[in-house]
Formats: sequence, structure tokens, C-alpha cells
Amino acid sequence: MPSFEHELRHIERLAGHIAGVDEVGRGPLAGPVVAAAIILKPDCIPEGLDDSKKLTEKKREALFAQLMDCALAIGIGEASVDEIDLVNIRQATHLAMARAITALSIAPAFALVDGNDAPALACPCETLIGGDGLSVSIAAASIIAKVTRDRLMTKLHEAHPHYAWDRNKGYGTEDHMTGLRLYGCTPHHRKSFAPVRAILSGEVVEAL
Repeated sequence: MPSFEHELRHIERLAGHIAGVDEVGRGPLAGPVVAAAIILKPDCIPEGLDDSKKLTEKKREALFAQLMDCALAIGIGEASVDEIDLVNIRQATHLAMARAITALSIAPAFALVDGNDAPALACPCETLIGGDGLSVSIAAASIIAKVTRDRLMTKLHEAHPHYAWDRNKGYGTEDHMTGLRLYGCTPHHRKSFAPVRAILSGEVVEAL
């Protein structure tokens, strides 16, 4: 389970706050990539924080509410579909993470970032592979990012119901691919992603 050990290691050497950073939405065919940054209060860490993918939707929603209520600061950053198509998903993910850090109401002294690809942030950072299973701050950021993006995709589903985004959140499932084949692309589809590009060119594409 994630702990506060990585945060404490940096708190001991720095005079400032430590932020956890994570993103969600690198793989979907539609919708933005969303990142979250969070600074937790050491004396107010909700129980059960873990990698958002390991949690049920109900548990994520409950932890999201607790984090919004007790975290010292939370920042959300997005990179749009147009930006993903323009600069590629890796660079767009870095943009979203940088925007999440900038959106914090308190500037952190250091950030712990999930993964092994350090973005250019407004503060020094350390990457942790599998960080959402190691650091409670990264786990918390993963929950904030996941719930935020899931809600966004559910809202987009209301305007574009043919792709089942309320269920697949933009990933290339069979119902999503069926919608693409029958109804074509929306402005929210990532045209630089191979399955969408293939649909646009008239190819027959299977679900991912």
C-alpha cells in the first residue's frame, strides 16, 4: 500500500511542501489527458488511498470527496485533443502535469511524479515507477485525475451518445469502435491516434 515515506524523505531536506502528480487518459481515442497535483496534510490523509485503477468507482468517488475537503491544495491540468494531435500524447501529458502544478494555490518545493518520464515543472521533481502504489500523494493525485476525467467523459457522452463514453471513457472498446464506424469522428476524437486515423481513411478497424 502507498505510504508517506517518499514525502517524508524530501520534507526532511527541504523547507516546503511536497506535491504528488499523476495523469489519466494517455490511451483513450477521445477526450483530453487530465493530470492532478495534490499537497496532502500529513495529519489528514484519508484511509484507503491507492492506485485509482485498483479502486471501485464508489471508493474513488468517496476518496475524491474526502481529498477535496482535507487536502492542503489541489490543482487540475488538462491538455486538449487538439494539443494531443499537435504535439503527441507524451508532450501533452507533460503539459497537463505542468498545468496541474501551476494550478496549485500553494507552490510546492518538490513534486513526486508517477512514471519514469520527468516533465518540466515549476519545481524540481522525482519520478517513481508505479508511484501510485508507493506514495500516498501520487495515489491521491491519481484518484483526483481519474474522477475528474471520468466525470468529463460522462458529460461529453450526453452530447455524443453513440460512443458509450459513459462506460468506456473514450477507450477503444467495441461499442466505441462501432460508434466510430457508424457515425464517424467528433471534435473530441484524437485524429492522430491510429484507430481514429484509420476510420477517417475508411479502413475497417477492430476494437483495441
